[in-house]
Amino acid sequence: MAKTTRRVGVVLFQLGGPDTLAAIEPFLYNLFCDPDIIDFPFARLGRKPLAKLISTTRARKVQHHYATIGGGSPIRRNTDQQARALEAELGNQGFDARCFVAMRYWHPFASEAIAQLRAAQCDEVVLLPLYPQYSSTTTGSSLNEWRRLFRDGLPAHNVGPFYRHPMYLDAVIEKIEEALGRFPVPQRAEIVFSAHSVPMSVIAKGDPYQRQIEETVRLLMERGRWPNRHRLCYQSKVGASKWLQPSLHRALHDLAAEKVREVCIVPVAFVSDHVETLGEIDHEAREEAQALGITKFEMSSGLNDSPKFILAMAQLVREALGDSSYVTIGTSGTQTSPELLAAAGD
Repeated sequence: MAKTTRRVGVVLFQLGGPDTLAAIEPFLYNLFCDPDIIDFPFARLGRKPLAKLISTTRARKVQHHYATIGGGSPIRRNTDQQARALEAELGNQGFDARCFVAMRYWHPFASEAIAQLRAAQCDEVVLLPLYPQYSSTTTGSSLNEWRRLFRDGLPAHNVGPFYRHPMYLDAVIEKIEEALGRFPVPQRAEIVFSAHSVPMSVIAKGDPYQRQIEETVRLLMERGRWPNRHRLCYQSKVGASKWLQPSLHRALHDLAAEKVREVCIVPVAFVSDHVETLGEIDHEAREEAQALGITKFEMSSGLNDSPKFILAMAQLVREALGDSSYVTIGTSGTQTSPELLAAAGD
């Protein structure tokens, strides 16, 4: 077992979510004020008024999603649990580690995580974006915000996209197996992978997200060895511009038209349950599927603090720190370069 004398701070990045109904609009305002999300000519002048308009309108549309899952997003609670479990696991492996959560659009913000990191007197830091696939709208935005705020000069290591990591894939496969086990004949269900969509304009600029999502699906099907039919769709589109297709809504209609009656939805771009899984999929999509004649609808749960996922995260941290005893050949690997492009992998 490797032991360290230096204290390592591990920062877990997530988008965050409103913890109350009243927080929905300010959360959305922060989201649409992000230059990595809303960018157009003269955006510096128009971004805030546009963000106010979109957040006000969008808040009314999505409020029912949050109401159906208890009046707020559980993503902070789930991410806090991941942080505590990871800290304990790294401690068991001989590391003096402290884990902190930095949400992009709601508390705890990066500024709060930085204050905690400084108070803990860490000697180096590992930046761990909890996005398996890279996108400038997720990993890129989170790291940009961190670098705007944190200039302390500590040695820093980036964990890159981990969608190829065997232990991560095994953690997802475990959840899929659990969901398939709820079907009378598991191999008869169609597996529908659902990822958060992004604008096509982002993909056109070279963002690798779509390609990495597609590769994630391929790797899961190969590693899981399921004979089931499968397809990929996208969810959570906002606005009138073109986003990645087909939508989850379109996929359900296609399945119904093809007389598919048993469907297993797998959220493939998320590592914890939140409004997109619990609200959009497990509530709204479930109701739509039933109305379309789909008789058996199941969703694989988020990884949350599953032991396999926590072990995967601990291994990624160790690899980022250069622990050669834990380097896994043939995975996406990690990067220690401070350049944002390095975080995109491939």
